[in-house]
Amino acid sequence: MAAAETDREAPSALCSEFLNFSAKDTAAKWLLASNLPKEVYQHLACYVPKIYCLGPNLNPQNEDLLAPLLLQSPLEWYLCGEEPSVGLAKLEQNNQPSQLCGHVFKVGEPTYSCRECAADPTCVLCMQCFLGSVHKEHRYRMTTSGGGGFCDCGDTEAWKKGPYCQKHEPNISDSSQKDPLANMTEEMIARTYNVFSIILKYAVDMLTWDKEDELPEGLEPPVRGDTYYCMLFNDEVHTYEQVIYTLQKAVNCTQKEAVSFATTVDRDGRKSVRFGDFQFCEQAKSVIVRNTSRQTKPLRVQVMHSSVVAHQCFALKALTWLGQIIRYSDALRRILCQVGLQRGPEGENSSLVDTLMLCDSKMWKGARNVYHQLFMSSLLMDSKYKKLFAIQFAKARMLITEENLMTTIIRTFVDHLRHRDLQGRFQFERYTAQQAFKFRRVQSLIGDLKYVLISRPTEWTDQLREKYLEGFDAFLELLKCMQGMDPVVRQVGQHIEMEPEWEAAFTLQMKLTHIISMMQEWCASDERVLIEAYKKCLSALTHCHSGFTDGEQPITLSMCGHSVETIRYCVSQEKVSIHLPVSRLLAGLHALLSTTEVAYRFPVQLPLSELSPPMLIEHPLRCLVLCAQVHAGMWRRNGFSLVNQIYYYHNVKCRVEMFDKDLIMLQAGASMMDPNHFLMIVLSRFELYHIFSSADCRKRYSRENAHKDVVQQNNTLTEEMLHLVIMIVGERYTAGVGQVESSDETRREIVHQLCIRPMAHSELVKALPENENKETGMERVIDSVALFKKPGVTGRGLYKLRPDCAKMFNLYFHHYSRADQSKAEEAQRRIKRQNGEDSVLPPPVLPRFCPLFASLVNILQCDVLLGILGAVLQWAMEPSGGHWSESMLQRVLHLIGMGLVEEQQHLIGSADDNDTNFNFTLKISRPGEAPANTPSILALLETLQNAPHLEVHKDMIRWILKTVANIKTTRECTASAPPSDSSGHSQEETVRDKDKAERKRKAEMARLRREKIMAQMSEMQRHFINENKELFQQSLEELDPSTSSTLEHSPSSCDSALVCVGPRRWRAGGSERRQMVTCILCQEEQEIRTDGKAMVLAAFVQRSTVMSKNRKRPPHNPDKYDPLFMHPDLSFGTHTGSCGHIMHSHCWQRYFEAVQAKEQRRQQRLRVHTSYDVENGEFLCPLCECLSNTVIPLLPLTKTSCSSEQPDLSQWLSITSQQMKALLSAHRKAADAEGVDAMDGVNDCPPPDGFKLDYTPKNPYSSTIKEMLTTFGTATYKVGLKVHPNEQDPRVPIMCWGSCAYTIQCIERLLVDEEKPLFGSLPCRQDDCLSSLTRFGSACWTVSSHTTVQNHFIRLLAALVPDPRVENTPCILDIDMFHLLVSLVLSHPAILCLDSSGLSADAAQLHFLHLVTVAHIVQILLTSVPEEMQMEQEGGGAEREEEENVCMLYNTLRTHLGSGLHEVSSGWHLWHCVKAGILPYLRAAALFFHYLNGAPAPPELHTLGAGEWEALCGYMCLPSNLLQLYYNNQQLMEPLLQRWCSHPGVLQGLQSSVALIRFPRESNHLIELPGDYSALINQASSFTCPKSGGDKSRAPTLCLVCGAMLCSQSYCCQTELEGEDVGACTAHTFACGAGVGIFLRVRESQVLFLAGKTKGCFYAPPYLDDYGETDQGLRRGNPLHLCQERYRKVQKLWRKHSITEEIGHAQEANQTLVGIDWQHL
Repeated sequence: MAAAETDREAPSALCSEFLNFSAKDTAAKWLLASNLPKEVYQHLACYVPKIYCLGPNLNPQNEDLLAPLLLQSPLEWYLCGEEPSVGLAKLEQNNQPSQLCGHVFKVGEPTYSCRECAADPTCVLCMQCFLGSVHKEHRYRMTTSGGGGFCDCGDTEAWKKGPYCQKHEPNISDSSQKDPLANMTEEMIARTYNVFSIILKYAVDMLTWDKEDELPEGLEPPVRGDTYYCMLFNDEVHTYEQVIYTLQKAVNCTQKEAVSFATTVDRDGRKSVRFGDFQFCEQAKSVIVRNTSRQTKPLRVQVMHSSVVAHQCFALKALTWLGQIIRYSDALRRILCQVGLQRGPEGENSSLVDTLMLCDSKMWKGARNVYHQLFMSSLLMDSKYKKLFAIQFAKARMLITEENLMTTIIRTFVDHLRHRDLQGRFQFERYTAQQAFKFRRVQSLIGDLKYVLISRPTEWTDQLREKYLEGFDAFLELLKCMQGMDPVVRQVGQHIEMEPEWEAAFTLQMKLTHIISMMQEWCASDERVLIEAYKKCLSALTHCHSGFTDGEQPITLSMCGHSVETIRYCVSQEKVSIHLPVSRLLAGLHALLSTTEVAYRFPVQLPLSELSPPMLIEHPLRCLVLCAQVHAGMWRRNGFSLVNQIYYYHNVKCRVEMFDKDLIMLQAGASMMDPNHFLMIVLSRFELYHIFSSADCRKRYSRENAHKDVVQQNNTLTEEMLHLVIMIVGERYTAGVGQVESSDETRREIVHQLCIRPMAHSELVKALPENENKETGMERVIDSVALFKKPGVTGRGLYKLRPDCAKMFNLYFHHYSRADQSKAEEAQRRIKRQNGEDSVLPPPVLPRFCPLFASLVNILQCDVLLGILGAVLQWAMEPSGGHWSESMLQRVLHLIGMGLVEEQQHLIGSADDNDTNFNFTLKISRPGEAPANTPSILALLETLQNAPHLEVHKDMIRWILKTVANIKTTRECTASAPPSDSSGHSQEETVRDKDKAERKRKAEMARLRREKIMAQMSEMQRHFINENKELFQQSLEELDPSTSSTLEHSPSSCDSALVCVGPRRWRAGGSERRQMVTCILCQEEQEIRTDGKAMVLAAFVQRSTVMSKNRKRPPHNPDKYDPLFMHPDLSFGTHTGSCGHIMHSHCWQRYFEAVQAKEQRRQQRLRVHTSYDVENGEFLCPLCECLSNTVIPLLPLTKTSCSSEQPDLSQWLSITSQQMKALLSAHRKAADAEGVDAMDGVNDCPPPDGFKLDYTPKNPYSSTIKEMLTTFGTATYKVGLKVHPNEQDPRVPIMCWGSCAYTIQCIERLLVDEEKPLFGSLPCRQDDCLSSLTRFGSACWTVSSHTTVQNHFIRLLAALVPDPRVENTPCILDIDMFHLLVSLVLSHPAILCLDSSGLSADAAQLHFLHLVTVAHIVQILLTSVPEEMQMEQEGGGAEREEEENVCMLYNTLRTHLGSGLHEVSSGWHLWHCVKAGILPYLRAAALFFHYLNGAPAPPELHTLGAGEWEALCGYMCLPSNLLQLYYNNQQLMEPLLQRWCSHPGVLQGLQSSVALIRFPRESNHLIELPGDYSALINQASSFTCPKSGGDKSRAPTLCLVCGAMLCSQSYCCQTELEGEDVGACTAHTFACGAGVGIFLRVRESQVLFLAGKTKGCFYAPPYLDDYGETDQGLRRGNPLHLCQERYRKVQKLWRKHSITEEIGHAQEANQTLVGIDWQHL
């Protein structure tokens, strides 16, 4: 308290001093000063502590007023030498605007990068520049900024083209190179220099000041008090919760205050948590330190003297001020840059800018942000100083040459990873969160390296070559440390105990992937660099292999007459590593030698002759064998870490620099070796050599000793080995290996992905490797291989493969996983069968090899491979051998096919050159040598063609034999008679014709088979109908209610009009009234009867504001609120929906008890929410799992007798008012008897004849039905009013009638919005729901107190027929007429039951309808007649009578109300308003009476058409000129009208400023959304959190119902709701949507549905990119546009009240949604 008092006195003391202060005089004094810094410091020392930090809050308002006046103003006077506003304006006029935009991004602001023109992904534009730039038409990427970057518009280095937007386009005329300082006077430059250097130095000193209790020299305050702050700093270790808990203990504040402290610390990096003397603050510090030091290092807390904090606050202010001043002129900016980069007294690296950068990590977040902003607006906006700053920043291409940046970064990085093993390889500890964090820090270095490499040099200088190669050396050192890291050894016998660490190594690999690729691209751009790099890499690899042969015995392998020397090495026994970056880099460079043709032009400079191919292939081969053995299940005991490594090795993120390069390395090695030798080494490493090398291997090695597992393993290994051979010969789509471009490679990847199934754009992007610019190159080629199909309302756009590209399909594509391969095979065979082709999948035609790799094709025709193929075919002769597998045979056939396709290509190509040394057919037709005399491969195939156990492979074998025949003919033709090649064709043609005939025959047979099946089916159908005749008869009758049979037994069918209300209404005969239903739980059929077992319908009651016209109405007090009259603004209602499933009431009760019991058990076991809240009576429908919270009893149609004579309106009214009088006096008497003061002058009214006041009718319903009536009534009351259930409450029946009326109104609006007819278009679930709801309404009075319902009726009627004895009835403007009609009709039976004089309910219903309709017409005339339109449309006399009547009525109203109504002369205009305004009410009434009385609707109402008005009026017994209702009973209506108008509320309503509700009420829509998503992002980025002054909101969220922007998911905006803390969105749903909300999370591009506090789900947003996909989380950054259909779908869910149901289904389907704390959003 004391502090607060001194606070109050302080300003008055200061005021006099401040008022006498003159900035001008101070500045003048400074001008004369000899030691300016000292003067300025004295001034600051005196005033800063008087302005800042006087109380517990660091920034009260008066600082913002006083600081500019006392501190900034003198500086500005001094700088300008005149009135600052004048001086700065002059500077601004002379200034040349900068061509750089330099706009600094706020958190969450949209940024745009052009995929075609940006130099790298960090080059971005702000929204303004983007909209004015050429890139708008290009392929751009949109993201939200994390805050703090700036716009690169105008920076020519950042863009390949289009660097300027229209606003920053440079002026050609102006010689922009001239010095900006030229326009300033010498004196002013000097003064500016002085001010800037003093202030910048002051700010830097204060922000990097680390003493807590003293100040720099010259700033000590004149008076020093004992006032301190306890300052808490942010760190990266402690969670919000820990900080909040600690603060509550340390400075005993409330949870709310602690939360706000924690939020500020997180946002600004520091916050004072206590203010007072030293002791007081020190005590808080010790508590905080003690509390947070248990597990981790403690929170950083300092006790700082208030004057130190004051100067730090002003230092931030001063930096901001500098940033503002330099905006006036480039000259000022230039001076500030000079001041900042000027060397200090300590020499190297001592300028102020350096000091700030070096102390960056010591500062708190708020300070860092301020100085970064200043740098961006000064140094980075001045092109001259930008480069100087960059060098300072990096001490950091120009840079590679001058400062040798690359080497520095790599060495720093290597130093950080200190752990090595004996061979110097990296070793990582367990990958804990702490370590992952450190590792992330180190990885930012890799990011810097990426920047340096991102723009490749176009010109190479010798110096650049030298420095680059030096960097390359450093990089090789790094890779050498990775070569062979994390080696694994196969576990035999028992499972591995501890999973080894593998993630760190792969994280490192992924980070380096792009760097390695970029290094290779640099090398490729200069031949000399490439040669040098190749040599360096080779020697590094040799160095890694130096221990290659030590201790491993050399052995000789021989097979098929060839032998080779190699070493004995078993992958399954020795150490093997998956990390071989040096080998892989060499493989990449080797391919580049081939691409750039360096290999052919400078073979002398290359050490190709010294290469040892066996050494090159050794490690990559081991790696591939490891993968094969893992697939064969030999490494099962090594646990998941190995499985994960293999997965990543093939994964798209790593494979480019791992698996792909290993393959290239094998290709490179094999191309330099004898293919036989190569294959023997491969067999040996696969540990299959012994199987294939034995002399009689074709008979298969001895079976006795073979263990089943071993056989299985060997089969898999053989398959893998054959697959590897297929890949080595067949993968030619890498530039340098085959004669292809990189776009061919991408095209092939896409084709093979689309061969699996049609895919969305994002799936394709994920399946393709990205380069350093996050580009896959897909857009350039996709259209040549695929067709795009747009999405519907759900799903996404898909690319489908062009049919002509299917011929590129290779079943053994090297990037297919096993699952992909089988899916693709299946899909391709299916397509071929649909097209009526042979389903064979032959190997595709491949591009030619480059010369360096050309010898690889010889693998196909070498002896060892032919031996292997022959062996497998020989084994396949025995069906039951078990020593070969289907896929092994399939691979063999594929290899044979590859040989044949290759030979065909050679023949085509060799027509020019006679180099036909590739003769595969010759080799496969040669039988084996004696003594074995094995049959040739061709002979084996001919035998196998007819083997019954090889049915699946038959088509492939046939294809092979056919191709062999074709090749033979081609060869013979070219040999014998080159000129004529007709014979070859003719043979092909005969084969083709045979094929065609065969195909035709098959198609014909298939057709016959189909026809036969169809005939059988229709026969069965006919049979079924005959057997169940009566069923079908019934259903036909139900379909057509107007068939003759139904009219026979309806008593009133004489006038054959279908009328639903009044004495002449349609009545159901006995058979219509009977309704049979089946219980979904016990499957028993039962008729619905009043005295039978109750049948119920699962239902969901919810509060709703979907129809609301006033969301601002404050919530009512549930205990006092009287809901009898609904206001026309429908500000909230109670909606009942149902899924339409029927149960016995006792079955349902048993089911619900089981659910409750289960819930109790679950709560004891685990505290997870379910998707439904059992305590609130919720359950899921047992059949469709739809969320429900009560049940509606099903009731039969009520029987009514119809007496012929019924009184007309006036007679009926007089009888009824007599009944009312009698009832009122009887009720009052009863009340008096209970001891209430007797009211004087209550005359006893005798009741009219036959009206028994004391009569209690017998309840017609069975006990179970009564129980269910109470159940549903109480549920509606409980949910609708948000109160505890109480079945005795008088408001129960009112809520039930209200729910009935509101639900009907909702459905009527829904039908209008969806343009459906009133009847016949509702789904049966809604139909059943409405009929049971209205019938329940007419029965619910039987379980309430009759007196209560009678009282309700008296009050309801008094609103229409004013009665002086009933108080506070609302005026006619404040009643929703349809609710009134429903309540009157449904409460009247409680009066009627006392009457025995033969009055019928039907007559009463009709009279109510007439009265309420007249009241509604008056209501419309009072509220909804607009000022007259100029367009007079005369009705052509057709409606002359109506127009005259309505004019008369309107003028009558004007005589009653005088000035309240404006004059309207046009009758047509008035009648038009009345008709339009009353139509929704008439439609709703028709629905209501249809369901209440069961009268079928006339056919005109089953269609949309013109006759609706007449049909409606006829159906409800109304004249089509509704005004006749008034004029036919004028003497009765006149006084009523007068009494309605004389209610004081009417005039008040008409004259008040609050707009009246107009009829017809417009349907509510969700808000309009902008077409382009970035407009939303922009709107959200300028939204600040309403609670934490001006701070950016982290998760801005838009309410789609009312358009409010909220700050979601943050502590700052939590509010208390019913005793719980909830987030902004949850709180908003209760204010805006009665507990249901639809939001758009702008930064996530995600729709959020919330219901209540515990339910929510995410829903697909209505924004799609050009590929028809949503982008939740904005990860891909494609431009997004609004899809109206999808938005309408969300709107429809909302209007149908299905949001809660949608959430229920989502939560049932996805358990993770249940665990989210929705209430915190």
